[in-house]
Amino acid sequence: MRRLHRTKIVATLGPASSTEKTIADLFETGVDVFRLNFSHGTQEDHRKNYDIIRKLERKTGRPIAVLMDLQGPKLRIGTFADGPITLKDGDTFRLDQKDEPGDQNRVRLPHKEIYQAIAVDTDLLLDDGRVRLRVTDCSDDHANCVVITGGALSNRKGVNVPGVVLPLSPLTPKDQDDMRFGLDLGIDWCGLSFVQRPEDIAEARKLIAGRAAIIAKLEKPAAIDRLEEIIELSDAVMVARGDLGVEMPPEDVPVLQKRIIRACRQNGKPVVVATQMLESMIDSPTPTRAEASDVATAVYDGADAVMLSAETAAGQYPVEAASMMNRIIERVEVAPSYRRAIDTEELEPEATAADAISAAARQVSHTLSAAAIVTFTTSGSTTLRAARERPEVPIICLTPVIETARRLAIAWGVHSVHSSDARNFQDMVVKASHFAMADGFANANDRIIITAGVPFGTPGATNVLRITRVGNEPR
Repeated sequence: MRRLHRTKIVATLGPASSTEKTIADLFETGVDVFRLNFSHGTQEDHRKNYDIIRKLERKTGRPIAVLMDLQGPKLRIGTFADGPITLKDGDTFRLDQKDEPGDQNRVRLPHKEIYQAIAVDTDLLLDDGRVRLRVTDCSDDHANCVVITGGALSNRKGVNVPGVVLPLSPLTPKDQDDMRFGLDLGIDWCGLSFVQRPEDIAEARKLIAGRAAIIAKLEKPAAIDRLEEIIELSDAVMVARGDLGVEMPPEDVPVLQKRIIRACRQNGKPVVVATQMLESMIDSPTPTRAEASDVATAVYDGADAVMLSAETAAGQYPVEAASMMNRIIERVEVAPSYRRAIDTEELEPEATAADAISAAARQVSHTLSAAAIVTFTTSGSTTLRAARERPEVPIICLTPVIETARRLAIAWGVHSVHSSDARNFQDMVVKASHFAMADGFANANDRIIITAGVPFGTPGATNVLRITRVGNEPR
């Protein structure tokens, strides 16, 4: 099943899409990665969806990636004795640790880590930023505040602390339990929420122990201060624009999105743009024109993948949303302006054999009008370096490791194939030609470009570039 799009689609599963038929329809429509959101649903719900995905994978013969998205710490206020309250600008309001319902003057905030990190003049955002408080006095167990932006406030609304690094691990006990569950299932990607610093990635990597790849979700401004270090330690990055937009001015988010995408491309790490991409399609069969432009912008910027959240998890039109996203991507990618935009962002290769070969493969494929670039890889590094170059032709990844084939389903322009490794140069050419034709990328006598590492099966040893014609393999 050949995809026409290069930018991949991530779709979240939920009540609206947790049937065999809907999951199959989403895949048929163009979804490459399925997201299991552990902020919602039970572990048994996620197990059922995972089993359906793997059954679909066996039926279609196509590697499918599964992303486990961990909930992360949820900072929330307590409850109110007499229902919702309304705060007005200039009011005073107290947050404390008293274990009793709140009223017009105070409410419980049980997270001691917040009190440890804040100071006078720190801003606290409640209910996704709808209410803004400013700290006037604080200690280890309370914070007296003045209301800067008033509004209604009800039970258990979320709390954000912009501009402050909180002394919190991104992995709560619930996350650690969910992680063990997901790793035992066999998930391919682990989405790490609430990342603030590189040490958060290192902590998760110790627990995962190589059983899955890590996506760092950038949803805290503190993470942006150490962006390069976080990208370097992660396997991929997600631009979680909804949470970023709460803790920083909305006008900063588009600029930051472009910065993150470029930094990830520079490092050869996949980057996913997420949140509110086609949000109106939760209730409508068509998106707004602004949403279509938003998806197109992420594609023009060179993102590896774009993500649907509630649109496919809880919306009325999950398959239509995925179809619409696929159509937008395909339309943009055939526009002359798309190729110009991608070429404008062309990056200098690093001084390594792998990058020299990958850059040469891109140039040779253009000069010879090749049908595809075929990469042989074990760890996936060869293919990711090829994808970093954003070539004009598809990238066919041949790997003997099914986990690698699945993980690479998230990478730009990559068509993953689970295949036995090449035994020698002749076998390499035969396999490359076979899959290029069998999967609809090339016809007899078309040129293809092959990259590999010798000795075969050696991770990270890309040192061979071969040009061949399909159907003219040596015997």
